[in-house]
Amino acid sequence: MATATAEQASQRHAARRAARSASHYALPVFTALAIGYLLIPIVVMIIFSFNDYQGKFNFVWHGFTLAAWEQPLAWPGLADAIRTSLVIAGLATVVSTILGTMIGLALTRYHFRGRGAINGLIFLPLAAPEIVLGASLLTLFINVGLRSGLTPPGLTLLPKGTLALGFNTVLIAHIMFCISFVVVTVKARLSGFDRHLEEAAMDLGANEWTTFWRVTFPLILPGVLAAAVLAFSLSIDDFVITNFVSGTTNTFPIWVYGIIRNALPAQINVIGSIVFLTAVGLVGFTTLRSGRAVRLR
Repeated sequence: MATATAEQASQRHAARRAARSASHYALPVFTALAIGYLLIPIVVMIIFSFNDYQGKFNFVWHGFTLAAWEQPLAWPGLADAIRTSLVIAGLATVVSTILGTMIGLALTRYHFRGRGAINGLIFLPLAAPEIVLGASLLTLFINVGLRSGLTPPGLTLLPKGTLALGFNTVLIAHIMFCISFVVVTVKARLSGFDRHLEEAAMDLGANEWTTFWRVTFPLILPGVLAAAVLAFSLSIDDFVITNFVSGTTNTFPIWVYGIIRNALPAQINVIGSIVFLTAVGLVGFTTLRSGRAVRLR
């Protein structure tokens, strides 16, 4: 009887240990499977950027080649579309990061009338479907009558009801939806900020401007960089909103949408691979910088 009882206790102990082990590894395994599933299209894109495809469509694997990587801008209009996307994404990133950082600081540090309403408005572009934002912005630009030139400084007002969409309207739209993501990211960085560091700097004789640039800004810089990378990725990748307000301006997603009905060159996979690998590299850099800043604190 004692032997049977000992065996039962050993079996129960083994079962509990197996259950603890399963619960310990369940979440990491599920996370790895989910990330792997999400990465399947990206892996396929990178693989088919090396495909020696036949004809106009890069759908079937025919063999390995570096031809598309050696001439990534070979298709007509591709270079101009990428240049336009990079310029718009760069300008939208700079403007939205500056404005979003200031808004994030104001919403985190100060209490003022309308603060709750502004917080709600910041989240609207995050929650609203892109097709709704695109249609709303199109209606706004038509009614305001913004005239878009080929360069950002060319903003002039036309009579109400005049439609002239292009570079400037795309830039304004991208800044609009990127600001919300920047504000949320910067606010998350500021949520654990130790205000005693600023107070110590002021006790040592620093004014508000010196304290911000010497203490506050270096500590929140990893969050600002992460927000800038996110804004750049969202801007260069956007299609739905851009399609509403672009007019005759061709960004890379718009160019891909236009050409994919007649051809699917491997150069599209090459550019997509470059954008993805660059974004991963920048995110890795900001993550390492953020971790280093936390260790120094």
